[in-house]
Amino acid sequence: MLIVFLLWTVLVQSVDVHAAGPGGTRIGFAAFNLWFHRLTGVHMSMYKITDWLGLVPIGTCFGFGIVGVVQMVRRRSLFQVDPDIILLGLYYILVIIGYLVFEMVPINYRPILINGMLEASYPSSTTLLVLSVMPTLAFQVDRRTRKTVVRSVTGFFVAIFSVFMVIGRLISGVHWATDIIGAVLLSLGLFLLYRYSAVACVRRREDADGIQ
Repeated sequence: MLIVFLLWTVLVQSVDVHAAGPGGTRIGFAAFNLWFHRLTGVHMSMYKITDWLGLVPIGTCFGFGIVGVVQMVRRRSLFQVDPDIILLGLYYILVIIGYLVFEMVPINYRPILINGMLEASYPSSTTLLVLSVMPTLAFQVDRRTRKTVVRSVTGFFVAIFSVFMVIGRLISGVHWATDIIGAVLLSLGLFLLYRYSAVACVRRREDADGIQ
């Protein structure tokens, strides 16, 4: 998925690139992006709703941060914190770094001005945050509880919330469609990398405990 994201980024910078954005900013897949933008229009109310709901994944990050701090205090050592929680913290830092990199090196600019300012738009930061963080909530709940109801409700919430946020961001008109696609590819790649690493980490610890 990460390789697909890199290829997609190259395509966005090289296929059908035209000065079609505000102030003559250049965008890739210009015909498709302009068509989709005209189709959806601009809905600032949806933009504001999805912006505020972006606090949900941020709250999820803080929640797991508290779990890690509590474990560290109780066990009196950072190295006694559950490995997958430590890995989760590192993963969130990786997501933040990815966000900052694309803020400093803009690939695309938004199709509209926000408060009179031209802002970077690729990949969609809100979409990246939601799809990178929310699946970790479902993954951790699945690992830490055997209660089927809790796991099902959490999984359902994560799925519905994620779909709503992606569609909401897509139809709000504050991003080009290719910005949303790029965010989906990057976030899925990052999450799958985290999940693989977390499972491998837990299995190594379980194997070590079994040997002991």
